[in-house]
Amino acid sequence: MTATKENRPPMKRREVPWIVGFYRSDVGKKYVMALSGIALLGFIVFHMIGNLHAFEGAHQINEYGEGLRELGEPIAPRTFLLWIARLGLAGAFAIHIHAAYSLTRKNNQARGEDYGAVRDYHAASYASRTMRWSGVIILLFLVWHLADLTWGVEIVNPGFERGDVYGNLQASLSRWWVVLIYLTAQIALAAHVWHGAWSMFQSLGVNNPKINSFRRNFASVLSVVVMLGYLSVPFGITFGVIH
Repeated sequence: MTATKENRPPMKRREVPWIVGFYRSDVGKKYVMALSGIALLGFIVFHMIGNLHAFEGAHQINEYGEGLRELGEPIAPRTFLLWIARLGLAGAFAIHIHAAYSLTRKNNQARGEDYGAVRDYHAASYASRTMRWSGVIILLFLVWHLADLTWGVEIVNPGFERGDVYGNLQASLSRWWVVLIYLTAQIALAAHVWHGAWSMFQSLGVNNPKINSFRRNFASVLSVVVMLGYLSVPFGITFGVIH
C-alpha cells in the first residue's frame, strides 16, 4: 500500500552544528560581531603603529614591510603567516559585515520602518545612527587602500614599486586629493571605532552603570588615537615632516 501525504511520517528536521544554530540567533550574531570587531580593532591598532615607522625614514618602514613577509621564517615559508593573517582578517571582515547587516535588517523590521514608522533619533548616538554609512565608507576605502599601496594598480598609484613602502607612500600621499580621501575615511573609521568600542561590552554581556564611564572614555580615547595615528602619515608627507 502506497503511503499518502496524510499518513506519511513527518520528516525530521536536519540538525545543524550548535555553532551555526547559535549564530542564527540575535545573541549569537551580537557575540560574533563583538568578537570579530575586537580582532579587527587589534589589526587597526597594530597597522597604525606599523605605519609610524614612516617617521623613522625609508630604511625602517621598508624593513618593517619586509619583516611582515618574513614572519615565521625559517620555520614557515616566506609570506605564509602573512597570508594566514590576511585570510583571517578577510574572514573577520566578512562575518562582521554579515552579522551587522542581519541585525540591522531585523531591527528595521521590528521598528516597522518599512511601514513608515518614525525613528527615535534621540535614543541613539550620532555614531550609532551612521554606523552603516561609516561601514560602507570604510569598505570602499579598504579597496582603494589595497589598490593604492598593496596591489599597485597603476590608475590608482602610477608611481608604485613593489617592496618600496616608503616610496609608494610618497608617490600616493603627495597628491592632495588622495589626502582628502584618507581624511574622509579616517573620520568614518573614528566614528565606527567609537561606537564599536562602546557597544562591544554590551554585546558580550558586560553592561553595568559602574563601568559605563570607563566604556565611554575607552571608546573616545581609542577612536581619537586611531584617527590621529593614521592621519599623521598623510599629513606628515603633505607638510614635509616625512620627506
